[in-house]
Amino acid sequence: MNREEDLEWELRPGGMLVQKREDGDNNGGVGGGDSGSGSAMINIKVCHGSNHHQLHVPIQSTFGDLKKRLVQETGLEPKDQRLLFRGKEIDDQECLQQVGVKDRSKLLLLEEMASKERKLEEARRSDEISKACKAVAEVKAEVDKLLEKVVALEATVNGGTTVENKEFVVLTELLMRQLLKLDGIEAEGEAKVQRRAEVRRVQSLVEMLDTLKARNSNPFSTKSNAVSVTTKWETFESGLGSLTAPPPMPSSTAVNQDWETFD
Repeated sequence: MNREEDLEWELRPGGMLVQKREDGDNNGGVGGGDSGSGSAMINIKVCHGSNHHQLHVPIQSTFGDLKKRLVQETGLEPKDQRLLFRGKEIDDQECLQQVGVKDRSKLLLLEEMASKERKLEEARRSDEISKACKAVAEVKAEVDKLLEKVVALEATVNGGTTVENKEFVVLTELLMRQLLKLDGIEAEGEAKVQRRAEVRRVQSLVEMLDTLKARNSNPFSTKSNAVSVTTKWETFESGLGSLTAPPPMPSSTAVNQDWETFD
């Protein structure tokens, strides 16, 4: 009886109670270690798509611990991982040894559907922003060319040379076309910021042309009595300026329909 009391027992994964063996007698453990010991290590393979990850982990690790290890291997956060063993998804708190995982076992890693959808949405949004930025850059290049013409026209007017009215009309129309292009660009994030800045630049050039046109029609005006022309921009939800002219001002002439009756 005393000998039996001195024996140590261990519970195997299958639920069988057996006599605990010494380290030197254990041929079934990993690297000669005790399968019941918390320090025993096992090698497992985790399949993720076409990739295979070899991990050396303690047999007492939980599936939650395993997911943390897989972050650096796959780039997937634990909440985005699904670990399957023998065709069944295992909860994070389950221990590897308790569910029968042993040395050289294979696990399957799947990515959560919500994670896939989120990545697809992020990729779509990034692609749209990239396209919008490219479209704004193309408009900017055209506006840069028109800016050179506006600057040259300003130098001519300031030099006292009278310029034909059509020069102002043509340049203004070309700038308005660029404004229409900007209005048609669907933009978010950085692209939206770039579009707004370009809209303001085009509007300032149009206003500059209006001022030059007024000065050109009256070359003898000085800076003190020069006519100031300001284009009125109507703002839409997109933040772009309207191309419509402001409504006409009410007439200051009052019409009196009281008729005087003669005899």
